[in-house]
Amino acid sequence: MNAQDLLPAETAMGTVMLKVGNLDRMANYYRSALGLVDIAESDGGLYLGRAGQRLIHLAPAAGLALPEPTEAGLFHTALLFSSRSDLAATVATAAQVAQSADGRYVGSADHLVSEAFYFTDPEGNGIELYFDKPRETWDWTTTEGRRTVVMDNAPLPPRHYLESNLTEESVANQQKAAADVGHVHLQVGDVRTAEQFYVDTLGFERTAGWHGQALFVSAGGYHHHMAMNVWNSRGAGPRKDTLGLGEVLIEVPHADEVGALADRLKIAGIAHHHTGRELRFDDPWRNKLRVAVR
Repeated sequence: MNAQDLLPAETAMGTVMLKVGNLDRMANYYRSALGLVDIAESDGGLYLGRAGQRLIHLAPAAGLALPEPTEAGLFHTALLFSSRSDLAATVATAAQVAQSADGRYVGSADHLVSEAFYFTDPEGNGIELYFDKPRETWDWTTTEGRRTVVMDNAPLPPRHYLESNLTEESVANQQKAAADVGHVHLQVGDVRTAEQFYVDTLGFERTAGWHGQALFVSAGGYHHHMAMNVWNSRGAGPRKDTLGLGEVLIEVPHADEVGALADRLKIAGIAHHHTGRELRFDDPWRNKLRVAVR
């Protein structure tokens, strides 16, 4: 792929939209467990976030069924925190809420590039809460002629992490502490098709793989802005209209990049809607994507 066909280094992930069956219950979870606050209402839905940044859009979709675990769709939305103490404060509240019937604690891991904790919300949508280690500490290697970031699933004991990083200040200021959608991880039917779409057409760079079962992609040398795996969904076909993932937003700095991507989609024969400053289209599993100027 030519350099001009790559997404710009400033590419970032934007608001993730979830179709929800019970708006009140889901909104209460994201407020109480993750410390998000209401930012705006839209068509009966709700935008929640931190420090004025919209992170999650809950869109009511009463009547739709929950997706099967083996279907394509959302694996998790990953919220990135700027300090270990801010991460610890949110992990502590999320773990406390998980002791009730709402949401569930799944686990934790040191990925070498980041430290992460995993939860699910009341309707089964995956959530990752994480902190990035400094970029200069990330290791890169060359695999089959490609530059690959070194990641792992090393133990990260949650109790010790909270004891080491939780502060009274971070707890008191939890809702004021900024957070971003650091990456979005999807379930797909096969990794090769995912690479053809997300790398060869969209213009992400491949940063890592996982034994043919997962793919990690990014712009600008980040460890990953998006990931796709087949751990639960190998062979899955196009998605049905269900609860769960509604839309993934990818933000770029200029309208020129939106137009260039529209041209690549046209050449690839992928249906899309281009308004100038934003572009809407589906991936091969009907996960809905929107690329827009930040």
